[in-house]
Amino acid sequence: MRVLILNTSEHTGGAAIAANRLMEALNKNGVKAKMLVRDKQSQHILVSSLPASPLLKLKFVWERFVIWSANRFKKHNLFQVDIANVGTDITHMPEFKEADIIHLHWINQGFLSLANIRRIVQSGKPVIWTMHDMWPFTGICHYSGDCEAYQSHCHHCPMLLNGGGRKDLSERIFRKKANVLSKAHSIRFVACSEWLKGLAESSKLLENIPICTIPNAINTSVFRPTDKTEARKRHNLPTDKKLLLFGSQKITDKRKGVKYLVEACQILNRQHPEISTQWGIVMAGSQSEQIQELFPIPVYSVGYLNDEPSMAALYNAIDVYVTPSLQDNLPNTIVEAMCCGTPCVGFHVGGIPEMIDHQENGYVARYRDAHDLAQGISFVIDNTEQYQNLSKNAARKAANTYCESNVAMKYIHLYNQTTKKEKA
Repeated sequence: MRVLILNTSEHTGGAAIAANRLMEALNKNGVKAKMLVRDKQSQHILVSSLPASPLLKLKFVWERFVIWSANRFKKHNLFQVDIANVGTDITHMPEFKEADIIHLHWINQGFLSLANIRRIVQSGKPVIWTMHDMWPFTGICHYSGDCEAYQSHCHHCPMLLNGGGRKDLSERIFRKKANVLSKAHSIRFVACSEWLKGLAESSKLLENIPICTIPNAINTSVFRPTDKTEARKRHNLPTDKKLLLFGSQKITDKRKGVKYLVEACQILNRQHPEISTQWGIVMAGSQSEQIQELFPIPVYSVGYLNDEPSMAALYNAIDVYVTPSLQDNLPNTIVEAMCCGTPCVGFHVGGIPEMIDHQENGYVARYRDAHDLAQGISFVIDNTEQYQNLSKNAARKAANTYCESNVAMKYIHLYNQTTKKEKA
């Protein structure tokens, strides 16, 4: 069986990391899997990129221009939406022709257009689409917030300036998606969490289309518990403090909720002033310098890490991973931290409650409640005996649920089901 995995980037972003790890997992379990990306970032022989062309950048610029003009030439949510009006036809490429299964992941920002997806579906090859956010079943947004218009038909989009209108950009793209998917008899959708599956099933776009749930895979031989002191030395972190970790590609991304972490740390500092010298917070990602003065405890910035051994060492170096995300699917970071035996604290939102078992391997705080987030942080790291149990439980759950072989076998079963259906 030959599988072609499609993703805009090879390594940048959570979907890229998940897609890359799935490729590795499948190849370790008897499937010949390759990736095709727009942005290749390594020399990996199993990863191919689109043919080099100055048009690739122009296509991306044109897509942004259309969104920009729909917003009356304002930058309002410019990168929170996608319209897939431009892309590359990959059906003539040898990688596509050789594949038995086409597996879509995150294909936005000028990689594939809706017309390209239609051609892929019309090729007759079985298609799997793993959803890493809500875009496959909304008009234009990756996360809809409180909006539920996608359940019937998108319009008056809150992502557009002044709420768009009855026939706004979201309505037009919703119609185009409906047209593509109405003819997509060979496509199967996969959600990485039960939360995302539930949202997808409520969308008018995906009614009567099969959806299943398969989590992201992780290499448990890389992400595993190791010596904390050595891990801290590797990242030049203090060995005499309790350390929290917050990570995001862009630290200031509002959806990642860092303001709630700032407030939680301020609450804890008022309750226990001694933590200002006994605790520290590690920031992994860009733009940490913009907010570090807001914290009442020392901030240690390690920048953006993209190699797995360094990431694994960082998770082993800290005491608790805090993810106050306001909307998320199945964060790779939680899986990575848990695999390393690091308990996690996050809000009750998205797929996070499926990952963190409350007070068993971490703490699930009430949504947007900084006081409960502070309570969760304190719960995890203030009791040494309890901490050991949380740590062991986290590593055990992650290894059992997200290990490469388990996830690969679930996808292989889906591939076989889809292939047999097509032959029938």
